[in-house]
Amino acid sequence: MTTLKPLNRETANKPVRFPERIVQFGAGNFLRAFADWAIQELNAKADFNSSVVVVKVTPRSTYVELDAQDGLFHLHLEGIQAGELVSETQLIECISRTVYPYDNYEAYLALARQEEIRFLISNTTEAGIQYDETAKLDATPPKGFPAKLTIFLYERYKHFEGAEDKGCIVIPTELVVDNGTQLQEMILRYAEQWQLDTGFAQWIKAHNTFCNTLVDRIVPGYPQNSEALQAKIGFEDNLLVMGEPYYSWIIQAPETLKDELPIAGVLDGIKIVEDVAPYRQTKVRILNGLHSSMVPIGLLLGLDTVGDCMQHEALLQCLQDECYQEIIPSMDLASDELESFTDATFDRFRNPAIHHELMSIALNSSTKMRTRILPTVLAYHEKFGRVPERAVLAIASFIRFYKGEWAGEAVALKDDQAIIDWFRERWESSDNMDELVASVLENESLWQADLTQIDGLHSLLSQYLTQIDEGNLLALIEQLNG
Repeated sequence: MTTLKPLNRETANKPVRFPERIVQFGAGNFLRAFADWAIQELNAKADFNSSVVVVKVTPRSTYVELDAQDGLFHLHLEGIQAGELVSETQLIECISRTVYPYDNYEAYLALARQEEIRFLISNTTEAGIQYDETAKLDATPPKGFPAKLTIFLYERYKHFEGAEDKGCIVIPTELVVDNGTQLQEMILRYAEQWQLDTGFAQWIKAHNTFCNTLVDRIVPGYPQNSEALQAKIGFEDNLLVMGEPYYSWIIQAPETLKDELPIAGVLDGIKIVEDVAPYRQTKVRILNGLHSSMVPIGLLLGLDTVGDCMQHEALLQCLQDECYQEIIPSMDLASDELESFTDATFDRFRNPAIHHELMSIALNSSTKMRTRILPTVLAYHEKFGRVPERAVLAIASFIRFYKGEWAGEAVALKDDQAIIDWFRERWESSDNMDELVASVLENESLWQADLTQIDGLHSLLSQYLTQIDEGNLLALIEQLNG
């Protein structure tokens, strides 16, 4: 077996070429396969000329492999795009170094004082964007990402004496609604709590841009065929990461950002928009909605993965009809954009390189039904005066799934225990299906609404639930498929 060269800037002959204009909080699989890939593309194709300094936000451990490889790693993209199989691997070389605030706080402050820094990118998970009133100004560093970001920007404000052109463009990628707005509000709260210079708050509001974003790319992580890929690239790469070809980065920001982020003609999946909300609605109603529809139906049909669902002819047609005949018509956005998004979504579902377990998507299904499926039911009913049959089938399958058993075997439900117990009690105590359905629909704590007022929903749910409970789910799907 041939011994592979270790990957670093000397062995790969890849010196750092560009100035450090970007600070990136975190260096997990997603950021490396998404943000760093995008920066690499902009450097190569649009003269973006930017290197990335990674900041380790948490005190635990270090980026050992990233440091050993001088910030270099390979990204392998594999999946289906426009109906065609894509498989390609590229070297990502935009990360220049790492900074550890807990080990060298002065290096972190010095980074804030660097002239060229312009962009701040983060992915600290949803838990990272939290305000912690116990964070202390004199801690080195203070606890929590928003507090650390406040210190970074305050150091920059002081060093450059509030210069207008030394503000930053903050682009968080955490899956939090209004993530940029929330970060700005937390920084202003810390400025008040810590009694920072009064001009700092004004500088934050006037000369820094906080972008709300929506990001999307599936990144499974280290690829299963890593040995073959490493043999092909000729390096031992301990940070090799796999992602799907699809990507979407919606950034709510002023039009002027396009002058600094040269995406036009290079990265069509990155959009700078006035309002991210319509794009979030599209993702939730179509991508997430189809996921949440296929989970209970697929599991009751004996399927295990998203890929299995795409191979099941009857279920695939049902899901396609749900989207094109119910979800899209219920929305008020441009149908061509919604259909294009749907086409890409089904390509993603068919990706043979990603094995997405239905049971993993089933986590907290009660909340997902309320936020992903119910809006389609309500909007469709309001628009057309009737309930959407396939979306109702998804709700009926969910209710049957939450009985906690199927085909004589227990179902390992993962949700709020009170919700699991409530469904079990209703299944045990209800005298008939109509009574069960009525109790589900009138449970306002479950739906945050009284669904008994929706004409036709009770009767159709009872009908579908009865057929499913009697073992006729497949026949019901085929009937809906016509």
